[in-house]
Amino acid sequence: MRWRSYVAVGDSFTEGMDDAYPDGSYRGWADLVATRLAVEAGPDFRYANLAIRGRLFPKVVAEQVPAALAMKPDLISFAAGGNDVLRRSFDPDAFVPRFDSVVQRLRSGGSDVVLFRFADVMSRLPGQRLMVPRVQLLNRVVGEVAERHGAILVDLYADDTYLNPLLWSTDRLHLSAAGHRRVAAQVLTALGVGCDEEWLLVPPHPAPSPWLAARAADLRWAGKHLAPWIRRRLTGRSSGDFITAKRPVLGPVDAD
Repeated sequence: MRWRSYVAVGDSFTEGMDDAYPDGSYRGWADLVATRLAVEAGPDFRYANLAIRGRLFPKVVAEQVPAALAMKPDLISFAAGGNDVLRRSFDPDAFVPRFDSVVQRLRSGGSDVVLFRFADVMSRLPGQRLMVPRVQLLNRVVGEVAERHGAILVDLYADDTYLNPLLWSTDRLHLSAAGHRRVAAQVLTALGVGCDEEWLLVPPHPAPSPWLAARAADLRWAGKHLAPWIRRRLTGRSSGDFITAKRPVLGPVDAD
């Protein structure tokens, strides 16, 4: 296997929310991928994860991309922009060329780069009329940029399995443990590396809830998750404030 080092760049998707280790820290698909690559590569394999929840695209580019390039890894995963499309300030005319230039920088350093077309998360969230076209734009741009610069594309959007709510956490925005396992399996498949077939298994799709029960669940979700998100937007705060990268430097991986 040609990859002896891997750096993950991005936001909460790559940090691993909401797939928790027993100590409460987050694992996620990138840790699972790194563990599998370490098995293939042997004890010299090194892994860093620079992703921080809540990070917008400009901060990912300013803070994480230079750090990743400085490590000169064999493999980089880059997933950013999902938080940006949720903001009213999102400017597609500025975003598109900058995304292209960032991927070009990552590839010019000699690293293989993994990009993602994001799974359909908007089916369970409000604001679909505004957000869906933005998500579609982001996914289209990712596909075009991957082809232009020879990046490895993982197309989660094409996988209807992510319409199963059990692949998502209770906040309806982040993946569940089962969702992260499936992403890890798809990344490894794109890399041509085998993985545990159980990672691709998903729970049976739950039966539809009665109307009143569904509306009650919506209200609970809004109070626990939507309202805090709105408060952070109004106060200029982020869920990633005071959070640092969980693996800021390349280091060995416990293959177990």
